[in-house]
Amino acid sequence: MSTIEIIIRSLLVLFAAPVIGCIFAGIDRKLTAKLQGRVGPKLLQPWYDFRKLMSKENVVVNKYQNIYILFYVIFIIVSLLMLFLEMDLLMIIFVYTIANVALIVGAMSTGSPFSKIGSARETISMLAYEPILVFYIVGMYMLTGSFNISRLNAADKPLILYLPLVFISMLFIMSIKFKKSPFDFSTAHHSHQELVKGMFTDFSGPTMGMIEFAHWYEYVFLSGLMFIFWKQSFVLGTLLSIFTFIFVIIIDNITARLSWEWMVKVTWTIVVGLSVANILFIYFNNVRIV
Repeated sequence: MSTIEIIIRSLLVLFAAPVIGCIFAGIDRKLTAKLQGRVGPKLLQPWYDFRKLMSKENVVVNKYQNIYILFYVIFIIVSLLMLFLEMDLLMIIFVYTIANVALIVGAMSTGSPFSKIGSARETISMLAYEPILVFYIVGMYMLTGSFNISRLNAADKPLILYLPLVFISMLFIMSIKFKKSPFDFSTAHHSHQELVKGMFTDFSGPTMGMIEFAHWYEYVFLSGLMFIFWKQSFVLGTLLSIFTFIFVIIIDNITARLSWEWMVKVTWTIVVGLSVANILFIYFNNVRIV
């Protein structure tokens, strides 16, 4: 990858990604409203909400709260930048996990019982979805012989043809990652289930604005993970990402919250089982695409 291409991709991450993420958030709210028979907010309502939050007084519970959120924002952006630069997928997921840990610790630092419960639920969610991300990485490595995403450029066929069960598993955990029903345990993202905002209860003003800003980057990051399944075609990869996004929204609106016990039980049995079966198939058949 040339220096010019690195600079262009970096600028796209820093400036274009939040715009795309903001539009994603607006589409999410509009589509949710349509599914519920409401008119819904404007497409750019997330941007208006962000500006309003940034104009408010910065009230914090303790002096460490903003530091953790700053780390959260930085590591989310870095993980997306690494994804766009087609770097080591294992390291990308590691950096992304650090971002989520920073958010959890920031919420825990407030001492609020609501924040602590929300943080505990988010930790449980991480325990549920992290193994699937590991199988995703292992599957790509077995097919390409490398953790680097750039290695897929030499592949003649897309990952989804050889990792269909891993794709289904990733589709399942996207509901957890987007914090949607039936797995919106930690934040009650659209207040479908409760009035208190879980781990975000004690964040307000510019701090909450920065969390929403990081979510825009996260929307693009998660869509990028699904795009990799069909990286050989920009159109088909984009359609795959859009399908995932719409699928998650529809599931969010047709399901009620389930218990975290159910989430862990199903994830660690059925979903992990699907991923393991896919990995074993590749191993025993010695499948390679590069």
